[in-house]
Amino acid sequence: MSNSWITPYGGKRPRIHPDAFVDISARIIGDVRVQEGASIWPMAVLRATDAEIHIGQRAAILDLAFIEAPKGYPVRVEEEVLISHGAIIHGAQIQSHSLIGIGAIVLEGVVICRGSIIGAGAVIPPGTTIPPNSLVLGVPGRVVRETTPEERQGIMVQLRDLHLKSRKLMASMGRSSPVE
Repeated sequence: MSNSWITPYGGKRPRIHPDAFVDISARIIGDVRVQEGASIWPMAVLRATDAEIHIGQRAAILDLAFIEAPKGYPVRVEEEVLISHGAIIHGAQIQSHSLIGIGAIVLEGVVICRGSIIGAGAVIPPGTTIPPNSLVLGVPGRVVRETTPEERQGIMVQLRDLHLKSRKLMASMGRSSPVE
Protein backbone atom coordinates (compact mmCIF):
# COMPACT_ATOMS: atom_id res chain seq x y z
CA MET A 1 0.00 0.00 0.00
CA SER A 2 1.43 3.32 -0.99
CA ASN A 3 -0.25 5.54 1.61
CA SER A 4 2.13 6.55 4.40
CA TRP A 5 -0.73 6.39 6.91
CA ILE A 6 -1.24 2.68 6.17
CA THR A 7 1.95 0.95 7.29
CA PRO A 8 2.96 -2.73 7.07
CA TYR A 9 4.87 -4.16 10.03
CA GLY A 10 6.66 -7.48 10.45
CA GLY A 11 5.39 -8.76 7.12
CA LYS A 12 1.75 -7.98 8.01
CA ARG A 13 -0.20 -5.44 5.98
CA PRO A 14 -3.37 -3.69 7.08
CA ARG A 15 -6.41 -5.08 5.23
CA ILE A 16 -9.01 -2.40 4.68
CA HIS A 17 -12.32 -3.12 2.98
CA PRO A 18 -12.89 -0.81 -0.02
CA ASP A 19 -16.17 0.37 1.55
CA ALA A 20 -14.50 1.42 4.83
CA PHE A 21 -13.68 5.08 5.48
CA VAL A 22 -10.21 5.89 6.80
CA ASP A 23 -9.37 9.56 7.29
CA ILE A 24 -6.04 10.51 5.75
CA SER A 25 -4.70 11.64 9.14
CA ALA A 26 -5.41 8.29 10.83
CA ARG A 27 -2.56 5.75 11.23
CA ILE A 28 -3.07 2.04 10.68
CA ILE A 29 -0.02 -0.10 11.41
CA GLY A 30 0.54 -3.83 11.05
CA ASP A 31 -1.93 -6.69 11.36
CA VAL A 32 -5.16 -4.67 11.23
CA ARG A 33 -8.36 -5.72 9.50
CA VAL A 34 -11.06 -3.09 8.88
CA GLN A 35 -14.42 -4.46 7.68
CA GLU A 36 -17.04 -3.09 5.32
CA GLY A 37 -18.70 0.17 6.32
CA ALA A 38 -16.36 0.79 9.27
CA SER A 39 -14.99 4.30 9.75
CA ILE A 40 -11.68 5.47 11.20
CA TRP A 41 -11.75 9.20 11.96
CA PRO A 42 -9.03 11.92 12.13
CA MET A 43 -5.85 11.13 14.03
CA ALA A 44 -7.04 7.75 15.31
CA VAL A 45 -4.20 5.23 15.66
CA LEU A 46 -4.58 1.46 15.27
CA ARG A 47 -1.29 -0.27 16.05
CA ALA A 48 -1.05 -4.03 15.65
CA THR A 49 2.67 -4.74 15.89
CA ASP A 50 2.36 -7.65 18.37
CA ALA A 51 -1.17 -9.07 17.85
CA GLU A 52 -4.13 -8.59 15.48
CA ILE A 53 -6.71 -5.79 15.54
CA HIS A 54 -10.10 -6.53 13.97
CA ILE A 55 -12.59 -3.70 13.37
CA GLY A 56 -16.08 -5.01 12.54
CA GLN A 57 -18.67 -3.87 10.04
CA ARG A 58 -20.05 -0.37 10.57
CA ALA A 59 -17.92 0.18 13.69
CA ALA A 60 -16.71 3.76 14.17
CA ILE A 61 -13.35 4.70 15.70
CA LEU A 62 -13.54 8.43 16.40
CA ASP A 63 -10.94 11.19 16.46
CA LEU A 64 -7.79 10.62 18.55
CA ALA A 65 -8.79 7.12 19.68
CA PHE A 66 -5.85 4.76 20.23
CA ILE A 67 -6.17 1.01 19.76
CA GLU A 68 -3.21 -1.27 20.43
CA ALA A 69 -2.91 -5.06 20.48
CA PRO A 70 -0.04 -5.96 22.83
CA LYS A 71 1.53 -9.40 22.66
CA GLY A 72 -1.01 -12.04 23.67
CA TYR A 73 -3.96 -9.64 23.59
CA PRO A 74 -5.55 -9.27 20.15
CA VAL A 75 -8.20 -6.58 19.86
CA ARG A 76 -11.62 -7.39 18.49
CA VAL A 77 -14.09 -4.56 17.98
CA GLU A 78 -17.25 -6.25 16.71
CA GLU A 79 -19.85 -4.83 14.32
CA GLU A 80 -21.67 -1.62 15.15
CA VAL A 81 -19.44 -0.49 18.01
CA LEU A 82 -18.71 3.19 18.70
CA ILE A 83 -15.27 4.05 20.12
CA SER A 84 -15.45 7.73 21.13
CA HIS A 85 -12.90 10.54 20.92
CA GLY A 86 -9.65 9.91 22.76
CA ALA A 87 -10.63 6.47 24.05
CA ILE A 88 -7.88 3.88 24.54
CA ILE A 89 -8.44 0.20 23.81
CA HIS A 90 -5.39 -1.84 24.88
CA GLY A 91 -5.78 -5.56 24.21
CA ALA A 92 -9.53 -5.87 24.77
CA GLN A 93 -12.65 -7.32 23.15
CA ILE A 94 -15.65 -5.05 22.52
CA GLN A 95 -18.86 -6.83 21.55
CA SER A 96 -21.46 -5.46 19.15
CA HIS A 97 -23.77 -2.51 19.82
CA SER A 98 -21.52 -1.11 22.56
CA LEU A 99 -20.15 2.39 23.12
CA ILE A 100 -16.82 3.33 24.68
CA GLY A 101 -17.10 6.92 25.95
CA ILE A 102 -14.81 9.90 25.44
CA GLY A 103 -11.43 9.33 27.07
CA ALA A 104 -12.34 5.92 28.52
CA ILE A 105 -9.53 3.38 28.96
CA VAL A 106 -10.14 -0.34 28.41
CA LEU A 107 -7.15 -2.50 29.38
CA GLU A 108 -5.73 -5.97 28.59
CA GLY A 109 -7.99 -8.97 28.65
CA VAL A 110 -11.18 -6.96 29.17
CA VAL A 111 -14.40 -8.16 27.53
CA ILE A 112 -17.15 -5.57 27.08
CA CYS A 113 -20.31 -7.56 26.35
CA ARG A 114 -22.99 -6.61 23.85
CA GLY A 115 -25.05 -3.47 24.35
CA SER A 116 -22.85 -1.94 27.04
CA ILE A 117 -21.86 1.69 27.51
CA ILE A 118 -18.55 2.62 29.12
CA GLY A 119 -18.88 6.19 30.37
CA ALA A 120 -16.53 9.05 29.57
CA GLY A 121 -13.26 8.80 31.49
CA ALA A 122 -13.98 5.36 32.95
CA VAL A 123 -11.06 2.95 33.39
CA ILE A 124 -11.75 -0.77 33.02
CA PRO A 125 -9.02 -2.78 34.83
CA PRO A 126 -7.24 -5.72 33.17
CA GLY A 127 -9.16 -8.99 32.96
CA THR A 128 -12.59 -7.52 33.72
CA THR A 129 -15.71 -8.84 31.98
CA ILE A 130 -18.56 -6.35 31.72
CA PRO A 131 -21.97 -8.11 31.48
CA PRO A 132 -24.29 -7.43 28.52
CA ASN A 133 -26.29 -4.19 28.51
CA SER A 134 -24.31 -2.57 31.34
CA LEU A 135 -23.69 1.11 32.00
CA VAL A 136 -20.22 1.44 33.52
CA LEU A 137 -18.89 4.61 35.17
CA GLY A 138 -15.89 5.64 37.26
CA VAL A 139 -12.32 4.74 38.09
CA PRO A 140 -12.16 1.86 38.38
CA GLY A 141 -15.20 1.29 36.19
CA ARG A 142 -18.20 -0.22 37.95
CA VAL A 143 -21.56 -1.33 36.60
CA VAL A 144 -24.12 1.20 37.86
CA ARG A 145 -27.20 -0.12 36.07
CA GLU A 146 -28.51 -1.80 32.94
CA THR A 147 -28.58 0.25 29.75
CA THR A 148 -32.06 1.19 28.55
CA PRO A 149 -33.45 0.23 25.14
CA GLU A 150 -33.39 3.95 24.29
CA GLU A 151 -29.67 4.21 25.12
CA ARG A 152 -28.89 1.15 23.03
CA GLN A 153 -30.94 2.56 20.14
CA GLY A 154 -29.07 5.86 20.56
CA ILE A 155 -25.80 4.07 19.81
CA MET A 156 -27.28 2.78 16.56
CA VAL A 157 -28.52 6.26 15.60
CA GLN A 158 -25.05 7.74 16.20
CA LEU A 159 -23.45 4.98 14.13
CA ARG A 160 -25.90 5.55 11.28
CA ASP A 161 -25.14 9.28 11.31
CA LEU A 162 -21.38 8.62 11.32
CA HIS A 163 -21.75 6.19 8.41
CA LEU A 164 -23.61 8.84 6.38
CA LYS A 165 -20.95 11.46 7.21
CA SER A 166 -18.20 9.06 6.15
CA ARG A 167 -19.90 8.53 2.77
CA LYS A 168 -20.15 12.31 2.24
CA LEU A 169 -16.49 12.77 3.18
CA MET A 170 -15.37 10.04 0.80
CA ALA A 171 -17.40 11.64 -2.00
CA SER A 172 -16.08 15.14 -1.26
CA MET A 173 -12.52 13.81 -1.37
CA GLY A 174 -13.21 12.27 -4.75
CA ARG A 175 -12.49 8.75 -3.64
CA SER A 176 -14.57 5.68 -3.16
CA SER A 177 -12.12 3.77 -0.99
CA PRO A 178 -9.42 4.59 1.56
CA VAL A 179 -6.58 3.18 -0.50
CA GLU A 180 -7.00 4.96 -3.84
